[in-house]
Amino acid sequence: MKKLLIAGILLLAFAPKASTEGSCNTRNKAFKHGEKVIFHVYYTVAGLWVHAGNVSFTATLSMLNNKPAYHVVADGNTLSSYDWIYRVRDRYETYIDTATLLPQKFIRNVDEGGYKIYENVTFYHDKKTAVTNQGVFTIPSCAQDVLSEVYLARNMDFNKLKPGEMLPFDLFLDNKVYNMYVRYLGKETIKTRYGKFRCIKFKPLLLKGSIFEGGEKMTVWVTDDGNRLPVRIESPITVGSIKVDMMSYYNLRYPLTSLIDIR
Repeated sequence: MKKLLIAGILLLAFAPKASTEGSCNTRNKAFKHGEKVIFHVYYTVAGLWVHAGNVSFTATLSMLNNKPAYHVVADGNTLSSYDWIYRVRDRYETYIDTATLLPQKFIRNVDEGGYKIYENVTFYHDKKTAVTNQGVFTIPSCAQDVLSEVYLARNMDFNKLKPGEMLPFDLFLDNKVYNMYVRYLGKETIKTRYGKFRCIKFKPLLLKGSIFEGGEKMTVWVTDDGNRLPVRIESPITVGSIKVDMMSYYNLRYPLTSLIDIR
């Protein structure tokens, strides 16, 4: 299974323990209607970092089956000047129950270097099933999609964790359930292309694919404040390395108090 180059970096980058008691009914305290975050993706193969693409995340209130839901959309693309090397046009959507933060519907429309995927998933958590365009599949309690998992992660309490602890979660992707984990590394102050932040640091387990190596090669930093906003992601890939930096944001739920200085 191929791992996706731009949107996939963010979507698979960090996640909480989604298969433990209490995580099936999580209150949203981290984001709000109208939030938008934009990231720049940088690539290097010989020490020179170049801006190769962008990723944006938006969250709005919507209705699905007469129930309120957060409609989250992630769009990722390479810049036109780099399309000849590896063209990316990715779009992910998820509808998340506002009361539980469980995914209700997930849509993935991927076009990367000629590799295309369209996936449409409806979750029935009460029946522990997911219906896709390829059939009906059994899922565990609290299963997440790659996009809903990001927003659930932002609502986890990290203050009780010790460096080195691993947090498991269940991910439904490509009609399969993956038992994954993220390793908490502690807190760190870092400088990004946007500014200097107090952060929480992680290393997620990645599935081996055509772009990413398997194992704990990726490192993720999220803000150490109420927003739990990702501000930097770094990872080696098959050829070279990728760095993703948050570059702009709108309508955050809280002031970005982890921001120490703007560059």
